[in-house]
Amino acid sequence: MAAEAAGSDLIHVVALLAAGVVAVPIFKRIGLGSILGYLAAGVVIGPFGIGIFSESEAILHVAELGVVMFLFIIGLEMQPSRLWGLRREIFGLGALQVGVCALLLTGVGLAGGFPVSQSFVAGAGFVLTSTAIVMQLLEERGEMAAPKGQRIVSILLLEDLAIVPLLALIAFLAPGGADMSLTQRLTEVGIGLAAIVGLVLAGRYLLNPFFRILADARAREVMTAAALLVVLGSALAMQLSGLSMAMGAFLAGVLLSESTFRHQLEADIEPFRGVLLGLFFLAVGMSLDLHVVAQSWRLVAIYVVAYMVIKAIGIYLVARILKTGHREALERAVFMAQGGEFAFVLYSAAAAVGIIDSQANATLTAIVIISMVLTPLAILALRYLTPRDEQSLEGVDIADGLTGSVLIIGFGRFGQIASQPLLLRGIDVSIIDNEVEMIQAAADFGFKVYYGDGTRLDILRAAGAGRARAVLICVDKPDVAVRIAKLIKAEFPLLTVLARAFDRGTALQLIRADVDFQIRETFESALVFGGSTLEALGVDPEEVAEVIEDVRHRDSARFELQLAEGVRAGARFLKGNIGTPIPTPLSQPRRSGQALNEETAGVLHKSEPAD
Repeated sequence: MAAEAAGSDLIHVVALLAAGVVAVPIFKRIGLGSILGYLAAGVVIGPFGIGIFSESEAILHVAELGVVMFLFIIGLEMQPSRLWGLRREIFGLGALQVGVCALLLTGVGLAGGFPVSQSFVAGAGFVLTSTAIVMQLLEERGEMAAPKGQRIVSILLLEDLAIVPLLALIAFLAPGGADMSLTQRLTEVGIGLAAIVGLVLAGRYLLNPFFRILADARAREVMTAAALLVVLGSALAMQLSGLSMAMGAFLAGVLLSESTFRHQLEADIEPFRGVLLGLFFLAVGMSLDLHVVAQSWRLVAIYVVAYMVIKAIGIYLVARILKTGHREALERAVFMAQGGEFAFVLYSAAAAVGIIDSQANATLTAIVIISMVLTPLAILALRYLTPRDEQSLEGVDIADGLTGSVLIIGFGRFGQIASQPLLLRGIDVSIIDNEVEMIQAAADFGFKVYYGDGTRLDILRAAGAGRARAVLICVDKPDVAVRIAKLIKAEFPLLTVLARAFDRGTALQLIRADVDFQIRETFESALVFGGSTLEALGVDPEEVAEVIEDVRHRDSARFELQLAEGVRAGARFLKGNIGTPIPTPLSQPRRSGQALNEETAGVLHKSEPAD
């Protein structure tokens, strides 16, 4: 029997892993993202799909730890000073958005003919955005640390805090809930505040010494276990005090963000976070009761659309009132229009005290889950339906009628250094770039850079390419550099063109494009770096110069061979570190060979080249 139970459990584990491994790459490949892949896989293998799992709730409770660990890692990136700097966004923007959206969504329920208490519970639950989905989307888009990403994180933190007063309101709205004394309510609030203060004190005075003792033991597995203990212990403390587990993990991360063990902790938690977060999305997908959706599909469809649209309108209005730009306000509205995992907690609490029945709980849960499923699709639709932000050219001059002797295309880190010898020599230089921020930043340092795209012939003519003595292609994108080189050589064949090459392959393409000079952007600096290393190791400077010259000779020989035979040629000119003997010499002998007998002398005489 035990063996059969173990085999059954193993089947479930394999099914979970297989569902994620199969679905996520497929959904990412077709551009729908990993979250939708996990959710869809959960629906398929869940109790309302092919039925591999009969109870999704147990998996959901375990998988919530993925959200907890995710919030811990976010906290590690959020130093206390940085969090304090976001206080206005958290308690101003966050509170206003939660309040406005709660009122609007309660109004949706009232308009549908439901009582005030049920309308409030349904709307308040939907107000609490999915931390897991939004954080994952921000991370995938690389916007977590951006200002607009930080504002979204601030709102999510306030929503995590809001679960406490909302649960208290549910207890008040419950039949007979008004009989709860003021002392009981103050006691609950006091317990929550005491838990937060206790966690802050423990983090400030105990965690660093604790990890220092463990580090001295030099046991990596103990450090990993301690990291898990801190995360899960903080989450448990908050849960027992009536707060959210995610809030506890976040606070623990913040308190350890300035610790010397921060990076070690992040590395230890990361593997668990990724697996459990994926499991959370799978469990959410399994929780979608397709029977309820089928029975009440009109009601579900109407309220999914109504809640998402009204909430998005509320978010957009709050953002615009607080002077946020249209594009950012629209993105925030779409990102946060769904309900979240805390709605499940709120609806379960409301069902437990009799505000809603089990059927309403299942229906509201289905509405929230479907909204979570639709969020990645809504973001994709937003991306395709809204035009890209056009760069503002305020304070920037467009290249037109330039007359410089030298034209520099691209004024990043390479172009800035390349311009210095020319400017110090008094040569008239014209500079163009297509990055407005770069142009504006360069102006602060005394450079006049014009806006222009070097891949367009009309811009090249306006920038004075036809009158210049030389053009320097200093752009960082290799394909763009080659395209500009080909265009200039086709239209201005007598013009001297010097180009920056991103790598060896780009250098070969530039030579074939007939540029007059090209240089790989890291070649010279790498030679200087290597030579300085030899000198630091005590090698004589003259010998260092010989070695560097030998490297140049090898590189040049290999480059010539690659031009003739392709980029894979010339490997024999490289010196590897695996010690495999190479039969052909890699460098020219410093002295001519001398024969030690008549037979050797005859061989050397035959091998000498003819005059």
